[in-house]
Amino acid sequence: MQVTILGNNSALPAFGRHPTAQAVSVGGETILLDCGEGTQIQMERYGIRWRKISHIFISHLHGDHYFGLPGLINSMSLLGRTIPLNLYAPAAIMDILNPILQVADTRLSYEFQFHPIEENAEAILVDTPTYQVKAFPVEHRIACHGFVITEKNNARKLLPDKCREYEVPTYFFERIKAGEDYERKDGLLVKSEWVTAAGIPPRRYAYCADTLCTDSFLHHIRSVDLLYHESTYLHEDVAKATMRYHTTARQAAELAARAEVGHLLLGHYSSKYKDTAAFQQEAAAYFSPVTASLEGTIYEV
Repeated sequence: MQVTILGNNSALPAFGRHPTAQAVSVGGETILLDCGEGTQIQMERYGIRWRKISHIFISHLHGDHYFGLPGLINSMSLLGRTIPLNLYAPAAIMDILNPILQVADTRLSYEFQFHPIEENAEAILVDTPTYQVKAFPVEHRIACHGFVITEKNNARKLLPDKCREYEVPTYFFERIKAGEDYERKDGLLVKSEWVTAAGIPPRRYAYCADTLCTDSFLHHIRSVDLLYHESTYLHEDVAKATMRYHTTARQAAELAARAEVGHLLLGHYSSKYKDTAAFQQEAAAYFSPVTASLEGTIYEV
């Protein structure tokens, strides 16, 4: 699983940074988390193929998280998309998108499927054989959700010596790794767990959009491999962060420590800061490893 940062600024473009958007590569697909202004331009710049995007998730309806969506939807149609596109967002987004498409007499070349996210609710939004996306409420000025993406990895690790001992033929290896038992010609049923070991634990990525610093969703992000948490301000502006339902770099680091995550990724920087290096420096005093995200960078989960 990989995360490409397309935009990591808050509110508006500044200092070469763009509003929030991320592309997550998982299970052979690409899913889009938020779609701030200029997202499709950033996708082109960083080689994100729109043909691989089947699911778009919008955390909330502040413009810096969805203003790029109408353009992207329209461009996909102009480029001849035929496979369905699934949008998961607060219900009110269709009150915005429908008039835009109707006024322009836009006729999409593909099936557009909208799935409303219920306000303040947690829900499994997508569940495929290779990954799952779950939404959970965070605490912002308006209804807002974070997302946890879990990569499914059900295959077990093959033990060659045990396979030879129990005379499991090579053509059956993939099936026995997937948990299927093998019946020998003499009638012995060779159990999968006899000749395999537990595989790599599924990787998990948590995306915490705009939110007040709170433990209310701690159980959703506990022990994830990579946590992206907003850090709009440095801690010297903690009063402003609290008033605006945002988080400081220090607070994000303290939360990551309590959640015992593998790695913390910071973003959603306020436009008052030209240099973001101070965010990583501040957070590193309270949690490690931590990285201040950079646009165009691919982060492994």
